Parts: sequence; structure tokens; C-alpha cells
Amino acid sequence: MNAAGGVLIYGLGRSGRGVMRFLAREGGMAEWVDARPTPEDEALAAELGFGRGDVGRTYQTVVAAPGVPIDHPDLLALQSRGAEVIGEVVLAARARPQLPMVGITGTAGKGSTTVLIAQLLRECGLNAQEGGNIDPPLLDVVDQAEVAVVELSSFQLERVPGLRLPVAVITNLGVDHLDRHRTIEAYHAAKRHITAGQEPGDVLVLPAGLDLPTRAQVRTFSATRLTLRGGTEVLPAAELPEGVHPANAAAALLATEALLEHLGRQVDIGMLAQGLCRARPVGGRFETVARLGEVRFIEDSIATRTLAVQAALERAQPPIAWLVGGRDKGAELEPLRNAAAGRVTRVIAFGEDGEALARGLGLPYDRVEGRDGDEVMLNAARAGLQALDGEGTVLLAPIGTSFDLFRDYKARGESFARAARRLAQQTPEVTA
Repeated sequence: MNAAGGVLIYGLGRSGRGVMRFLAREGGMAEWVDARPTPEDEALAAELGFGRGDVGRTYQTVVAAPGVPIDHPDLLALQSRGAEVIGEVVLAARARPQLPMVGITGTAGKGSTTVLIAQLLRECGLNAQEGGNIDPPLLDVVDQAEVAVVELSSFQLERVPGLRLPVAVITNLGVDHLDRHRTIEAYHAAKRHITAGQEPGDVLVLPAGLDLPTRAQVRTFSATRLTLRGGTEVLPAAELPEGVHPANAAAALLATEALLEHLGRQVDIGMLAQGLCRARPVGGRFETVARLGEVRFIEDSIATRTLAVQAALERAQPPIAWLVGGRDKGAELEPLRNAAAGRVTRVIAFGEDGEALARGLGLPYDRVEGRDGDEVMLNAARAGLQALDGEGTVLLAPIGTSFDLFRDYKARGESFARAARRLAQQTPEVTA
């Protein structure tokens, strides 16, 4: 992949920048195409010597960003002229075939499980690095890692030809990204690609509670060891830190054990238990960011999938003032109505689709607005506090994506945390 024109990077952004940096370190060259490149992306490409490409040319390999649909007309045209379309994960696997990889996907919990596995492997003395759908891009860490722990979105799993994962994890399968995949069946099929390259003896960790159609499909997977987890009985006697979900911890523990066995290393359950006690939750995932008397402000900005939002509602201390909003991507609301029953005092609706989501939930709600994202979050946090009678939880588990008001879910969560701390500073009883 050294000849200019042999490789096309289609779509820059976080993934494309990782591809450019990696190819530059390898002494390779590529061209790039992006419909809306940022000045920063263009500057990096120029600095590394990568020129603009043309989808009308012929390329051997196209490395496509996850956000580009698999059936994009440009990709189909490039394929018709002989190009193979892959993603950064396959590029990494082919470039570093000796690097063991653990892959994690699922509708909810995949990021937290990814971080937990990496933390547990580091506790065992391995230089494990997480990457992929979670920051940083996988290609940024492949030369540092003894083991790569890779979060894989359904978008990434649409283009992973030949990817072999000795250990793979499916945290759960729910409803998400119907705006991209169109049907639940297509979305689940993309998720199941995580097992496509597994060989006999490889391990697949998945929840025992998968419905029967999905369980039947599991039987077609190549992995000969299916580790079914049913709840948290696999966990050692360890008190999990706040923000670490028991189901994610159970999946991480089983995957870590499987990877250690794959590498021929001894499994020390006591060491893994200590690692779970010291685990650090991922920022933006069910994190207490401030307290005001008996009221906790919990930030779960990444909770845009039904399963993740449901988990947040079940874990939060009632009564709950629930902040809902952003841009709706086709969330399934019925399970959320059930989870909210008897626990949610009021919904605080914000952003582009907040009011529509609140109406769909059928719960009492107030709508807040503001001149910008920060003011909206401050008004939402204040309305949530006012909806409680001095105790309970102001919960940001928004259902909608952040792109109506914020750069990403992290920026939205940081804005909420600033708002919560600002409100908390109004009283000396605060511990933030």
C-alpha cells in the first residue's frame, strides 16, 4: 500500500486522521476524499504529504470512515472498479498480525466493557491499550500495545473482512441506529460480524439472556467456546466502584480470563478481583458530577440507546428528574416507559427532539430552551432540581444524540457537569 493512488482514505475525522498518521509512520502514502473536511484535517493531510483523491480513479484499497454508509454511491463505484473497502480496524489487523485483539460490541455497555478489560489486563502486567470506536483510534495505539482491546460499532463491523478475534464480546443486542441500518435485523447482522473471522477454539462472550432467534444465529458462529453469562454470578467477592455496571464487569472478567488463557498466562482470580475494585468508570457514563444536599446530579450523556437509558433509570435513586433531549435516532420508548414508572417524577425536555421524545414517553414534562447549548443545560439542570423536593436524582440520560447543540456526547456531558456544579455552589452542603 505504498504507491500513491493505491490507497484512498474516504472520510477524514477521527478515524481518517488515525489512518493518515499510521500510514505516514509506515512510510506509506495515500490520497483522501472528504465532502466537508475541517481546516485541521486538511492541514494534517498537507503536513503528512497526502493529496486529494478522486472517486473517479481506480484504487486498490479504500479505507472508509465508520460514518460513511456501506452502500454509499462513491464506495459502490470504487468497488465496481476493483477496490476493496475496509475500515481502520482491518488495516491495523493486517499491518500487525501478531498483535492479539479482543473485540467488544453491543447496543449498550461496549465502551465501559472495553475500558474494564484493558484495565484488568494491565493489572495482570500486560500493556493493554484500548481503541477503535472509543478514543483513541486503534491505529494510534497498535505500536504501543501488547494487546489491543477494541470497541467496535455496528458501523465499523460493516467492513471487517477477515478480521480474526481470539476473544469477542457481545454485551447485548437491542435497537439502535435504524436511521443507518434501516431494520433491526440488519443492525444485529452487522453486530454479529464481530465473530465472522473467529476460528475453532476462539471465545465468544455473550449474555445468556439473548432472545431465541439471536441464540439460534449464535450457533452458526465459528467460535467453539461460547461463554454465556447470566447476571453477575461470575464476579468474585468485589465491591464495584460507582459507575461500573455489574453486567459489564462480568463480561470484562470472562473476556480477560479467556485472553489470558489464549496467551498461555496464568489466571489469578484474586488479582482480577482487586482490579475490579480499582476499576475506573468511563467518563460520561453514569457519573455523579455534583451533590446538593440529598440530590445527586448524574451525568450519563452517552446514554442514547434504549438499553443504556433503561440501565441508567434502573440504577438512579428515585425520585428522578430525567433530562431528555437531543436529536432522536429512532429510539424504542416502550421499555423506557416501563423503567420510568414509579421512579421518574418529571421529564425535562431540551434540544431538537426533546419535546417529541417526552410526549412519546407519556410522562409529565417541562420544556427548557436557551441561547446555546450551555444555557440549555443550565436551564435543564435547574428545572430538574426544582422538580425534586430536596432529594433524589437529576439524571442526564438523554436518548437523543448530541449533534443538535454540541460537538459530541462528551461536550454535552461536560456542559451538564458545569451546570450542576454551578447550581451546587449555591449551598455549603455541596460535595462535588
